[in-house]
Amino acid sequence: MHRKSHLPTKICPVCERPFAWRKKWARNWDSVVYCSERCRRQGKQAAASSD
Repeated sequence: MHRKSHLPTKICPVCERPFAWRKKWARNWDSVVYCSERCRRQGKQAAASSD
C-alpha cells in the first residue's frame, strides 16, 4: 500500500498551504504552481492588479 507521506509536495503561493502530487499532474508536475483552480485564478488576479 502507498502512503501519502511519500508523495512530493509543494507550497501554493496564494494560500501558502502544502499540496501533494496527484496522478492527474503526473506529466507536468514541474509546471504545477497552484493547489487548486481557485488559487490559480486568484494568483492571476493579483498579478494583473499589481501591474
